[in-house]
Amino acid sequence: MSILTVATQPIEGQKPGTSGLRKKTRVFMQPHFAENFVQAILDAIGGAAGKTFVLGGDGRYFSPQVAQVILRMCAAQGAARVIVGQNALLSTPAASHLIRLNKTDGGFIMSASHNPGGIDEDFGLKFNMANGGPAPESVTDAIYEATTTISEYRILQAQDVDLSAIGETALGEMAVSVVDPVIDYANLMETLFDFPKLRDMFAGGFRMRFDAMCAITGPYATEILERRLGAPEGTVVNGTPLPDFGGMHPDPNPVWASDLMEVMFSPDGPDFGAASDGDGDRNMVVGKNIYVAPSDSLAVLAANANLAPGYRSGIAGVARSMPTSAAADRVAEALGVAKYETPTGWKFFGNLLDAGKVTLCGEESFGTGSSHVREKDGLWAVLLWLNILAERGQSVAGILDAHWRDYGRNYYSRHDYEVLPVDMANEIVDGLRARLPGLTGQEIAGMTIANADDFAYTDPVDGSVSNRQGLRVTFTDGSRFVIRLSGTGTEGATLRLYLERYLPGPDGLALDVQEALAPVIAAAETLARIKAISGRNGPNVIT
Repeated sequence: MSILTVATQPIEGQKPGTSGLRKKTRVFMQPHFAENFVQAILDAIGGAAGKTFVLGGDGRYFSPQVAQVILRMCAAQGAARVIVGQNALLSTPAASHLIRLNKTDGGFIMSASHNPGGIDEDFGLKFNMANGGPAPESVTDAIYEATTTISEYRILQAQDVDLSAIGETALGEMAVSVVDPVIDYANLMETLFDFPKLRDMFAGGFRMRFDAMCAITGPYATEILERRLGAPEGTVVNGTPLPDFGGMHPDPNPVWASDLMEVMFSPDGPDFGAASDGDGDRNMVVGKNIYVAPSDSLAVLAANANLAPGYRSGIAGVARSMPTSAAADRVAEALGVAKYETPTGWKFFGNLLDAGKVTLCGEESFGTGSSHVREKDGLWAVLLWLNILAERGQSVAGILDAHWRDYGRNYYSRHDYEVLPVDMANEIVDGLRARLPGLTGQEIAGMTIANADDFAYTDPVDGSVSNRQGLRVTFTDGSRFVIRLSGTGTEGATLRLYLERYLPGPDGLALDVQEALAPVIAAAETLARIKAISGRNGPNVIT
């Protein structure tokens, strides 16, 4: 084996977004593309010498090849050890747990999360820090800077490592430890939730359907739900991870998980349904004949977390991303615990979790998690819901109804305008941004504007500042809308419109969501002119 130093040059388009670098798979397959980015990561974190890393991903197309590149480059640059999920598979929350459990120096996660997979779809790579969480902006900025000045990368000339067999082997001077990708994560879940009570619930006839969407969570859900909790075989559907996710779009929302929605709203539907995404960090929760919005899910979990063994002593606080509804804030206020509003991107929760300021975190894009790892965790959220159902003995609909009666209801929806021309999306955002200073006090669609701003966040732990995180227009009755451009797409621009209206109850708690939001939708179109500028009749996806 010999170490090769390969001459290269900067490749445009390697700026990491909120969750690493995501591109079309064929872009990652270009000569030097993956190698340049891996070298930039290693340079930005101070090199690999003597360090230990975790490596894995959601199994999407091209993951096996990139895993071998990462191993050979780490070996060439002096890494001591890489812990790899068998067949290079690891859910994102499981990777976070392995980083923390083994006290490693970080980890490489190959995933484009909820984006489709395949040679003509998407691939992604990100680096997580030693705390198990996504790299902060200071590190992603350093990675990007390194991609703009790179002139060479170093890689070991060697045969591929067999990642199908659990055990340890050597790659040059570096140890490669292939581990079961599921067992450590499943063991962690047993410490957080009342598995005996959940087993009793399933034994008593409780029926569930979990749609893994041919993505990474299948093996985890099968091990935990069917083997450890005794749910009937077949409870987990689409449970085998496939390189192209079986042609599915592994985004757990009512549009892409329509099969699950159809089952849950059928006459003989099960008691509880859930789905997870490509890399296992997102979740959708559905009850019999009722859908649970992610913002409501976070609020319900916060209000009932103490019913699970891992959270019996209570929670320190709750954090939510700015576009997420304020429903969780009302729970925090009632519990007398801290509440935080952060920019979109799970990395912003890391400092709060590490400092012990919060226990639960969530964002409206189907992500919830807690201090057990430093990533959002889809299956964790499903298990906490199951624990709450077992303890309260109510249906999902019953729990939501009781929650809204106690706290009022934050009607909430997200409208996505996907694959817009970038200049058109910028015209919409820049136009509204320019009008923000003069909006306060104006009446739109029968509502008076209380405040309008471009959200900026100052981290309460390290003082770092993040500007231009989304345009907010808030009305005097607590209603609001938010507009921001997504950082998770790989082509064009995705413009997200977030809509919220609060009704304190007891009346008006069972309205159709879009009907309840109609005044806010009208105000958003009047001020931002999304349909008028884009020429579209409406959003591509409504969640």
